[in-house]
Amino acid sequence: MPPVPGELLSRWNLSPWLLLVLLAVAILQLRTSSRPVRGAVAGGWIVATLAFVSPLCALSVALFSARIAQHMLLMLVAAPLIALGLPASRWRHSAWWSALAFTAALWVWHMPAPYKATFRSDAVYWAMHLTLFGSAIWLWRDLLDPTPERAASVLGAGLFACIAMGFLGAVLTLANHPWFDWYRTTTEAWGLDPLADQQLGGAIMWVPGGIAFLAVALRSLLLVHRHLERPAAAR
Repeated sequence: MPPVPGELLSRWNLSPWLLLVLLAVAILQLRTSSRPVRGAVAGGWIVATLAFVSPLCALSVALFSARIAQHMLLMLVAAPLIALGLPASRWRHSAWWSALAFTAALWVWHMPAPYKATFRSDAVYWAMHLTLFGSAIWLWRDLLDPTPERAASVLGAGLFACIAMGFLGAVLTLANHPWFDWYRTTTEAWGLDPLADQQLGGAIMWVPGGIAFLAVALRSLLLVHRHLERPAAAR
């Protein structure tokens, strides 16, 4: 049920099964991660746990903007920290496939019909989170490993993800009518009408998402530039 302002702080999701799964996966990854990145990996799983169990998760039932904030925490904060503990891909063009998978999940789950289905079925709800979070971890694993041989691919994939997320955020922000019927009766208690709530959510996606992926793309561009300068310096 959508929370009202007076009860939000009591709406923690302390499901034993959810906590057990999160703890088990975190421990498994920490055991296989190298020591220098264990702190980052642990931080990533702490952020992910808070996104799922804190009142923010309950608030996402009442506000679309809260759901987007939850997704941004998972995709732009938790995912890159967790990705640091994963082995690098040996496939030169893996970044393009992970960017395509991430973009597909992002766009599909933020369309009205699939989004509405997440409120009708627990299985669909968790499918949304698993595909969004999983594809984000996969993408960040590739973006954070821009070896000289893969730098051009990472640059293109980072720019593609930046444009895809930014464009979806812009479409949601600039829309002249609300897309999501679920929130038509839940936002008033929080001082927002459904369209303003959607526009706020779109802005949260548009700006932080665009900046994060653009920064990684520019980092790859710098690496490409340095790689090209070395042969010239040798001559």
